[in-house]
Amino acid sequence: MHLHILGICGTFMAGVALLAREAGHTVSGCDANVYPPMSTQLEAAGIRLTEGFDPAQLDLAAPDVVVVGNVMRRGLPIVETLLDRGLPYTSGPQWLAEHILHGRWPLAVAGTHGKTTTSSMLAWILEDAGLAPGFLIGGIPANFGVSARLGSAPFFVVEADEYDTAFFDKRSKFVHYRPHTAVLNNLEYDHADIFPDIAAIQRQFHHLVRTVPGGCGRLVVEAGSAALGETLAMGCWTPVERFGPGGDWTAAKVAADGSAFDVQLAGERLGRVEWPLLGAHNVANALAAIAAARHAGVRPQDAIAALGRFRGVARRMELRGEAAGVRVYDDFAHHPSAIATTLAGLRASLDAGRRIVAVLEPRSNTMKLGVFKDALAGSLAAADAAVFHAAPDLGWDLAASVASMGSRASIATTIDATVAAAVARVQPGDVLLVMSNGGFGGIHGRLLAALAGG
Repeated sequence: MHLHILGICGTFMAGVALLAREAGHTVSGCDANVYPPMSTQLEAAGIRLTEGFDPAQLDLAAPDVVVVGNVMRRGLPIVETLLDRGLPYTSGPQWLAEHILHGRWPLAVAGTHGKTTTSSMLAWILEDAGLAPGFLIGGIPANFGVSARLGSAPFFVVEADEYDTAFFDKRSKFVHYRPHTAVLNNLEYDHADIFPDIAAIQRQFHHLVRTVPGGCGRLVVEAGSAALGETLAMGCWTPVERFGPGGDWTAAKVAADGSAFDVQLAGERLGRVEWPLLGAHNVANALAAIAAARHAGVRPQDAIAALGRFRGVARRMELRGEAAGVRVYDDFAHHPSAIATTLAGLRASLDAGRRIVAVLEPRSNTMKLGVFKDALAGSLAAADAAVFHAAPDLGWDLAASVASMGSRASIATTIDATVAAAVARVQPGDVLLVMSNGGFGGIHGRLLAALAGG
């Protein structure tokens, strides 16, 4: 079967493409403004990419089915051509559910934050235990080098996104997956372009809860989330384990930077995680992964040992290089809560006197709508300085929103100007932390080149 994927370079759709190719299908696809790491791993897999959305590619590819990513909208010529011709089409989540997840044991990781990292931890724990899981993750775990693979039955780890499925299916993606094990990592307001309020997101999470079996299923839920508590109060038919303070799974003797901690179940110490990851958020992610892996049959002690060999995820506090005594890190943080926790973890890991200069692109749809504009300055409290890239389509006054930061803040409107402003802020021993949920114009390499050039 030949699949042609519209929006193939999105983190989810790229994973679908890899799975389909591994399953023996012919795969091609198209996208606009492609960037690594997804574009490069698709090319490495021999999947043909077309730049842009010209409807003529539907004739050139002549696919058996078109898989439509949620980036596609009514009114786009390629979508209208698809519908006018009556070509067979489906969504990525629906294709995944029918062709990959059916008959397997899906382990779904949902939440506003930490889905990619927790999914990667969980897949690695299962792999380290010899279970050879399949997975589809919205990033590239360093332990695997790819974002998706078929693996061996029965276990399949899937990052379960609450964003909508496609222009013709406005349910959240995760409703399709029907997991046996579901992690609900946290829940905050996000995706303001499709959800009017947090209650609308809670309703989608409740739809996910409704699909988890009561007999063989398990819910692993953050103990401290009032929003998740309210979601479960809508109805829950599945055994629940909670993690975090006040939960079944807790962490003790946590290092200030999160690089070491003891894992406890019902107050009993099970072992110590020592790893290269930072931050209290990753401690919570680890507890969730250990609990979910236990439901799949992995002893917590083995999961703890596996996490000591976990190497992280691309674009999650990833060191991209060092030049002129300045380290450049890349991170996906784009929600104020994630920005704050990421900075806090980095701050705790640095020696006194070392400075952090944050380089931030307010790029997500929610950021562009200005929903978080009043929280942005406060989320950067742990940074010594911040350089903001204000794209032309940013729909609000960035300068007014970060005015309280005073001289700590700089604003630039081009990538070159952003690089120059960031380099002017640093001195040897400092850290540049780049935060964006997009490619950011390849700014990481540009920063390192500018630093190396003096």
